[in-house]
Amino acid sequence: MRVLVHIDDATTWREALAKRLPDAEVVTSDSDAEPPADYLAAWKPPAELLRKQTRLKGIINLGAGVDALLNNPALPSGVPIVKLRDAGMGPLMADYVRFGVLYFQRDFDRYFAQQSDARWHEVPLIDKQDWPVGVLGLGAIGAHVAQALAADGFPVHGWSRSPKSLDGVTCHHGDAGLSSLLGEVQTLITLLPDTASTRGIINAETLAQLPEGASLINPGRGSLIDEQALLDALGQEQPGRLRGALLDAFDEEPLPASNPLWSHPRVRITPHMAAPTPVRDAADQVAELIKAMENGEPIETVDSSAGY
Repeated sequence: MRVLVHIDDATTWREALAKRLPDAEVVTSDSDAEPPADYLAAWKPPAELLRKQTRLKGIINLGAGVDALLNNPALPSGVPIVKLRDAGMGPLMADYVRFGVLYFQRDFDRYFAQQSDARWHEVPLIDKQDWPVGVLGLGAIGAHVAQALAADGFPVHGWSRSPKSLDGVTCHHGDAGLSSLLGEVQTLITLLPDTASTRGIINAETLAQLPEGASLINPGRGSLIDEQALLDALGQEQPGRLRGALLDAFDEEPLPASNPLWSHPRVRITPHMAAPTPVRDAADQVAELIKAMENGEPIETVDSSAGY
């Protein structure tokens, strides 16, 4: 059995998988080794690499988002695709979102703005229980984040396309459920996949349904947000409806230096670092997935028509 790895730091991944799959030949995509692989473990593989793989039994996407892979023109048809489900990313994402929620709930945005003017002014504290948050997307990572925030004492509303139930989380679904959630929350967190139905879901219409002074955190996919609508909601010289945004994912990455989000006073930007894939936990999951596919065991695969 031959496993081909394509990702940044592929050597580390190859060594980790070789330990977990001692009977397999594990190689990296820069080795130009032949013959083609039985399994491909990859993150955003180039079309040229996919075209060379003529005998794949399965593809393991080394991350939660599969949009880049599904949109690859050389993606072979009929090959099962599986993606990492949490694999240690949930706690990292929860840490990032906690920071963002506290940044607004504890008024750090206002205090940092005061510092430039050497202004000393304490803002009245709003309790966590009076700061409802909304999580769009209740997959493995979204569910972990929602329940972590609920455990921290925030009222949490979650949204998904189809009905779901999570302890400690008020769950909404469908178009009516989205409108209901948006009207309730002080901070909105987007953790949806990139699909035809989610692209641009944060737009002028949905932003207008948030309460005045709400905040936005996007560690999910850049395609979820209409950037011009976001800028309009933030305002420029005068504050707009939206208080501020913490953004980690963008339609174009790296985010061009000319993008006005960089210089907006109420926007904080991070370089798509909210939840990097931990190699140790992820390699355990990848190895188990490959063993299951090799043994013909049932596994949960990506629905290419749904996009996740």
